[in-house]
Amino acid sequence: MTDFAATKAMFYLPDGMIYLDGNSLGPLPKATVARVERAVTAEWGEKVITGWNRAGWMAQPTELGDRIGRLIGAEPGHVVLGDTLSIKVYQALAAAIDLVPDRRVILTDSGNFPSDIYMAEGLIKSLGRGHELRVVDPEDVANHINDDLAVLMLTQVDYRTGRLHDMKALTAKAHAADAVTCWDLAHTAGAMAVDLQGCNADFAVGCTYKYLNAGPGAPAFIYVAPKHISSCQPALSGWLGHEAPFAFDLDYRPGTGIERMRVGTPSVLQMAALDASLDIWDQVDMDALRKASIALTERFIAGVEARCPQLTLASPRDPQARGSQVSFAFEDGYAAMQACIARNVIGDFRAPNIMRFGFCPLFIDAGDVDAAIDVIADVMGNRLWDDQTYKQVARVT
Repeated sequence: MTDFAATKAMFYLPDGMIYLDGNSLGPLPKATVARVERAVTAEWGEKVITGWNRAGWMAQPTELGDRIGRLIGAEPGHVVLGDTLSIKVYQALAAAIDLVPDRRVILTDSGNFPSDIYMAEGLIKSLGRGHELRVVDPEDVANHINDDLAVLMLTQVDYRTGRLHDMKALTAKAHAADAVTCWDLAHTAGAMAVDLQGCNADFAVGCTYKYLNAGPGAPAFIYVAPKHISSCQPALSGWLGHEAPFAFDLDYRPGTGIERMRVGTPSVLQMAALDASLDIWDQVDMDALRKASIALTERFIAGVEARCPQLTLASPRDPQARGSQVSFAFEDGYAAMQACIARNVIGDFRAPNIMRFGFCPLFIDAGDVDAAIDVIADVMGNRLWDDQTYKQVARVT
């Protein structure tokens, strides 16, 4: 069993802060400071450019990819890190489309993260091959999987409500229709166990700055199933995805295996931060994490509903149908969240009216939940949010 009291001691959190926003940006692991300092001074400082070989920088994307692979049920050698999540969505979707050349429909839902939809729209325009992006209600996805479908592109956990798609069932239905799947794990990786291999997923992408605590701007990852890796063609043929990058050929030849999904130069300092965070994750049993997460979210929902009748639960009530976050709807949700933040309970807001709270048992416990409920009840019961100071909308919400 995972010792969550021990993992909590491994994170830096300001005194008095209850941090319920790890689903947006994970907090700082204490070991990260020394690990990044080592990368800066002992590696970059002392080795300079020889660090690519002597410090193992060039191997980081696949070595760290395998460590993330354990958390998401991927086969060894089929996850690589680099670039941003939007770029990885583009790569995965482009490769998936090419596997089904005689079909034109890409299916997604209205709960998908907008950036994924934007990338799909941009890809469709650049291809100019008549593809259609079909956006349906989350509850209607299964009903729209049919024989004209090329790619099912979904985010497993809805970023607003925490609603959880059944990856195994939807992937099976897509495969029965001879379609390919592309899953975004941005709000899943590090929040709960994922079984890409067991679900027979084709492609998956995700980020490392949320539950995986690698810091702002940390690199994304991409997974390609073994059955596709030799045949999929990288739409972004960057030099590090080349079979022999330092041969400097003028013609692109895709690299071997998952290496072909690399694009640009790895972000070495961010990967050093991820390395430190994964040292914690290496100690975590994902089933125990999920059990603890459900206990925390159930406690939170019960407490908030008992004391804050102004808030309406926007997340699924069934804990098996949601990820590791809880969302409440409130007309003045932005101001209410700012009032909570001013009192050191940190969540965030998603338009138009969602107050969003993330739960990671690695650094959140039952005492934190109870203290957060007290603050939220005070903010709501005494209308502390009804102050012009809290209604000035910042650039990041």
